[in-house]
Order: sequence, then structure tokens, then C-alpha cells
Amino acid sequence: MPSRERPAYLQALAQFAAATRLEDVSEAARERARLIIADCIPVIAAGMREPEMKSLVTRHLDRAGSGNSWVIGAHRRAGALDAALLNGTAGTWLELDEGNLFAKGHPGIQVVPAAVAVAQEGAVSGADLLLAVALGYEVSSRISRAANVKLSIHPHGTYGVIGAALAAGKLRGFSAPQLLELINVAATMGMATSRQTLLDGATVRNIFTGHSGYMGIMATRLVECGFTGEIDSVGAVYGKVLSDTFDPERVTAGLGAQWLIEQSYFKLHPTGRYVHSAIDALEDLLGRVPGGRIEAAQIERIEVRAYMLAAMLAEKNVVSSFGARFSVPFALASILVHGRSGLASFDDAAVANPQVQALAQRVDLAEEPAFTARYPAEQPVVVRIVMRDGAAHTGTCTVTKGEPANPHRAQELAAKFFDLGEPVWGKETTRELHAGLMRLDELGEFRAFADRFAL
Repeated sequence: MPSRERPAYLQALAQFAAATRLEDVSEAARERARLIIADCIPVIAAGMREPEMKSLVTRHLDRAGSGNSWVIGAHRRAGALDAALLNGTAGTWLELDEGNLFAKGHPGIQVVPAAVAVAQEGAVSGADLLLAVALGYEVSSRISRAANVKLSIHPHGTYGVIGAALAAGKLRGFSAPQLLELINVAATMGMATSRQTLLDGATVRNIFTGHSGYMGIMATRLVECGFTGEIDSVGAVYGKVLSDTFDPERVTAGLGAQWLIEQSYFKLHPTGRYVHSAIDALEDLLGRVPGGRIEAAQIERIEVRAYMLAAMLAEKNVVSSFGARFSVPFALASILVHGRSGLASFDDAAVANPQVQALAQRVDLAEEPAFTARYPAEQPVVVRIVMRDGAAHTGTCTVTKGEPANPHRAQELAAKFFDLGEPVWGKETTRELHAGLMRLDELGEFRAFADRFAL
């Protein structure tokens, strides 16, 4: 039998997660975790209103057991496993969920649904929930940062399982040895996801985040029952399976002193993150035009130069609302035609709009290698619109709005919460929920707070 001695970096992660108290977390990281939890909940509620999600909730819960965890936006409750699955799946449907370029994905929507669901089952405080989310986010993000995951793999449903598991384990009072086992067990429970789902507009991609929450909680059950992981599951999966290289030293570098959660971003546009950079460049361009509008019919062509990940989103023949969220040509065309961004610019009616479709065909999107070299510290994009009369307008993005170096204002994030929440819950419930989440670490038992709301 091989030695069961675990690598030093995994021991350090487990000890860090077990010993860290909320007061040990930086003020900026605590604030970010609070905002991420608050951002996820209305995003999930809005996504839960999509026809496919309504059908999934009905079919799934008709066969599931009862429980006390919110199925957010469905006005129903379920066990933690089922709630995490459904909430995580709904949370990416509209592409409004938080993300992190340095973690190479979207940690929040993979960790928060599991943590909130587990917190509603036990006697834990709002402060306990906040700490669990911060730790699950941090540990899983550091593992992702240390790997060079293949570009063909979608990051949802991979390292998020580790984050969800660690958050759930922390809430359930796991010791350092249990957390070490949990990290190794959870590391092997991710999916073999495909980035092509984005380019094809395949909505099966949304289950990836639901999978993270579900399997993260399941991993805690396995450890409680005595299941074991490999000696170094993280190194095996993230150094040989999903990636060919993995640097354990990057996992623990600055652990406890530097928090990756502080580097997260928030979205105000319902699109893939890399589309946002192009939208920012377009908004910069329109800000230089009298009246802030350009007549779409008078546009000869739109030239876009972008970093690689944005340049990949070049599909012009969009056929679904979901696919529209991952197309730079469609996004620019629809915003120009409608005069605004927002959910209506990416819905089925927008996809069916012949003017939008025709303008998307006139977008020339290409990678600029010099821009790629500046990523991820910067996300440069240049948009140039050439009119039929020969006039030209140019706009640029250097750092995408919502990044820590170019943050959204607190009022903008609050407005997003209310814009998404009020149609689902009404004004009063939305106001009370937002107020409570903004002082999450001051709440007593989270379950008692949550039981006040039928979300």
C-alpha cells in the first residue's frame, strides 16, 4: 500500500480552512463575499423564470424529498442537494453571475448555492455562511489558478465542486483532517465539460454549475461515511487530466494574506464576460457621438480587435437567446439596433430581428496578439464603426467595467438586485432581503432569517 502522507500544499489548505476565522479574512475579502452572495440570489431568481428551468423544477422536485432550502425564484423548498442543483443551474442561465479572471471562471455561482442550501439545514450564523463562502471560493480559485486547464474545457463544473464541498464541510464543522480528505474526494467529482457548449449555444452547459453544488455537498456526505480520496487527487486531476501542468506552490503562495476573491468582477450585461469588453468599447464609442446613438442602417461595417478569448466569440449566425449571450457580433448589433443593453436585447425577439441579424453579419472580429499579451491584467478591445458615408467612430476598452481596477458603483449593484428581484418577489420582500444580506455577518442563525422569506 502506498503511504497516505498527503502533499504539504494540501495539508496547508486544509489547515488554513479549518483554522481561519471570519476576523482573519481581510475586510475587502469579507465585503466581496457579502456582495457575491447578494449578487447570486437575484441572478438565480431571474434565471429560474426561464421555461426550461420551470420545467426542470417541476419534474425534479416531484421526484425529490422535502427540505428547508430555498429553490430561489420558484417559491419552493427542497433538500440541500436538490436546491443546490437547481439554484446553481438557474444561476448561469442569464449570464449575469459574478466571475474572476484570475480564478479562470465563475467561483461564486458554484459555491454560493451549496453554502446557502446547507446553511438553511443547520444551526449556523450569517457570519458562518460568509466565512464558508469566502473559504470555498478562495481554496478552489487557487487550485484553478495553479493549473493550465485545457482551453477546450469549460471551467464550470470542475474546480467549483471543490469550492462547494469545502464551504459545505466548513459549515458542517469538519476538522482539518476531514477537510483534507474532502478536498481530495471532491477533486475527482468534477465533470469533463466542453467549452463548445458556449459557441453552439447549448443550454446543457448551465447544469455544470448545478453539478458543482450538488456534487460538492455529496462529497461531504461521502467523507462523513468514510469514503477516501487519492493521496493527491488535486495534483492528479489538475496536473494530468484537465491540465498537463499544475504548480502546487501557486496554490499556497500568499495564502491568508492575499485573497483572490478580492479580484472578482460583477456583471451588468447578460453576456459572457469577454463580450463585456467589446460592449464597453462600444459604449465608449457611443459616448463620443452626439446623442449617443448611431443609425444602424447607415453602418457599412464594424471592425473589432480583441484579446483571444473575446475574439473566439465570433459567431454571427445566432439562433437562440442563450447563444446570443456568447456572440460579440450579435451583442454589438443588438445594442446598436435597440439603443441599449439589457435582457430584452438578448431575448428571442432580438434574435428574430432581421435588422440585428443583418448588422451582425457586418462585424469583422479578429484577435490582436498584442492585446492577448496584456490579458488578464487588462482586457483590451477596440471597436471601429465605419459609416456608409465614409465617417468612422472609434471606442476602446482597457479594463472591463466591474473589474476591481474599474469597479461598478455600489448603487449600480443595488439597482441590479432590485431590477432582477422585484419582478419575482415584489418590492417589500426584495428590500428586506437585500437589507439582510448586506449585513449578513451581523445576523444570528441564518436559517431563522431565511425562513422569513418564500423565495
